[in-house]
Amino acid sequence: MATVIIGAGIVGVTTAYYMAENNHDAKQDIHLVETTPTLFASASGYAGGFMARDWMAPDSASLAALSFDQHAALAAQHDGERRWGYALSTALSYGLPGGAKEGQRGEDWLRQGTSRSTAAPAVEGGSKKSVPSWLNRTKGDRVEVLADDGTAGQVEPEPFCQYLLDQSLKKGVRLHQPATVVGVQKDDSGKLASITIEENGTQTVLACTRLVITAGAWTPRVYSQLFPEAAARRPLPVHNYAGHSLVVKPSQKRAEVTDRFALFAAGGSMQYCPEIFGRANGTLYLAGLNSSTIPLPATAADSVPSQDQLDDLLKTCKRILGEDDDDKVEVVRTGLCHRPATPWGAPLLLRLLDGKLAETSTDESIVSGDGGVFASAGHGPWGISMGPGTGMVLAELVQGRPLSADIKGLGFH
Repeated sequence: MATVIIGAGIVGVTTAYYMAENNHDAKQDIHLVETTPTLFASASGYAGGFMARDWMAPDSASLAALSFDQHAALAAQHDGERRWGYALSTALSYGLPGGAKEGQRGEDWLRQGTSRSTAAPAVEGGSKKSVPSWLNRTKGDRVEVLADDGTAGQVEPEPFCQYLLDQSLKKGVRLHQPATVVGVQKDDSGKLASITIEENGTQTVLACTRLVITAGAWTPRVYSQLFPEAAARRPLPVHNYAGHSLVVKPSQKRAEVTDRFALFAAGGSMQYCPEIFGRANGTLYLAGLNSSTIPLPATAADSVPSQDQLDDLLKTCKRILGEDDDDKVEVVRTGLCHRPATPWGAPLLLRLLDGKLAETSTDESIVSGDGGVFASAGHGPWGISMGPGTGMVLAELVQGRPLSADIKGLGFH
């Protein structure tokens, strides 16, 4: 029995990890297929890494809580604080004088330019902790506590994904990279039998009774390529929302970044809602300048950030930090990632039934663990936050085990 997972981002890697954890006696072959020559070249490497336990809409709430708890469990088991900067954090809403855009919910932030912090539950009283040492307070601004009770946290996405991938490979998972999916083959009864990939100019047929598509914003493309008739009847409703980001070190005049704060800013003359996260390595991650019109490239490695957008982010960063134009803010890394999102805000996590491959169900009664086609994508800004829970439940779904979260609302709407 073999499983092929297409897409080695956070969802693909965590699925492989949890499948390998339950692959007793190594009876199941598990393959990860990744197109790009560089791993984690999109959202799984360039995201902010903010996590929240209870900021999600009802359909995602169970999965989000499971995932947040799994982040903690993985960090405790594998020294995540040291290896990938895992930490609980204080989340703050920071309002500059001049008002802010009003959003409906946090899941609307990509489409409307609003802040996902609007999804945070109300905090009674708030925290007496100080604001970040790197924040430049101005007259008329406001700071409100969104979370300071162990329900928010941060990780550094790239080392987190890389570590889980390394652990998966040690447990026998095989990585094919860079490799391109060519097609699928069925047996005489019409059941999935194998998948053909092209790697280093050579085509290889991998025996495959279970196929998992976790290609992020590219998931609909993969689905359409492999199952064109089914995709034409009912395409996967996952769209691309791109976002630029910076990782910076403040100038020497600012205090060293040692505190773990997640700051969601709005107001003033800003036309978007910046997010700034203090990381354990002394850097600040800044994002929030997002677009639904930047085209999805052929692969994540083909993304080219806009210098104008990066300059805009740096200007905003200096304003929030109180840096002058002449102050040297060191830009450690720039990024442009493509986030997959659904029109309704919650991700897809489902089995595509054999035969028509256009009907869906998450009813456990249909899952035997013997075969099938599965897909998960569309987490929007919550891919890192919901990654481990998604991978755990997807592994359970694929292997025919009881599910650890309620995913009844994570099919087609």
